[in-house]
Amino acid sequence: MSRLFILGATGSLGRHVLRQAVAAGYEVTVFVRTPSKLPPDVRERASVHTGDLNALVPLDLISGTDALINCAGHVADGEAFVGLIDRLVTAVDSLPPAAQPVCWFLAGVGLLHIDSFGRRGVDLPKVKSTYWPHRVNVERLIRSRLDWRLLCPGPMVDQPPLGLDQLRVSIDVLPVRVPAFARALPGPLLLPVFASLMPQMIVPYADAAALMLANLDRGNAMSRHRVGLALPEGMRGRKSQPSAEATPAEQ
Repeated sequence: MSRLFILGATGSLGRHVLRQAVAAGYEVTVFVRTPSKLPPDVRERASVHTGDLNALVPLDLISGTDALINCAGHVADGEAFVGLIDRLVTAVDSLPPAAQPVCWFLAGVGLLHIDSFGRRGVDLPKVKSTYWPHRVNVERLIRSRLDWRLLCPGPMVDQPPLGLDQLRVSIDVLPVRVPAFARALPGPLLLPVFASLMPQMIVPYADAAALMLANLDRGNAMSRHRVGLALPEGMRGRKSQPSAEATPAEQ
């Protein structure tokens, strides 16, 4: 894996993905609206192209790359966010299979299963009214042919990384223990339980970026799955700034 294409490289998570990718020796291409927002030392080591993802999906740049990491978009944009992801997925899916990169997308912890009934945070009262675009976007990914994986973290913060060997990683379900009694709770009562688990899933941007970059092999265990990330058992994080879902990623 050597050729990496990054969208949203000037956003909160994208900056970490870009810096780590360049440091690891990837051949990196970025597509951004404002190249001047890229750190100069990183900008000089990447192939930088200027454009607006809302107006153009640069298939000529994407075709033949090994992996695409999309950190662009903002859940609060609602239909606009859904439209952005749909255009991107449709465009990449139109490429011949051999030219399609492995794709990472970003959502939120509300897409992960809370219990064996398949209930998710995004289906709970008060949550679904804001985070419904994540549900629509994952349904779009499922309908595609892409080798995608969807990072579903809790709030992310600019703090030193703990290292992936310290963190709990899950596939399709919450990466934390859910109290047994929660199974019997109706949605309105499950909501405060779900909220109480959130501090365990406040993770550093740097660790989220590292997880993506460590899982770029085609068809690996994360392929076509939602991926959760949590702090070590017994540790709780604190939001020192708005979460990734409250901070627009800049293309």
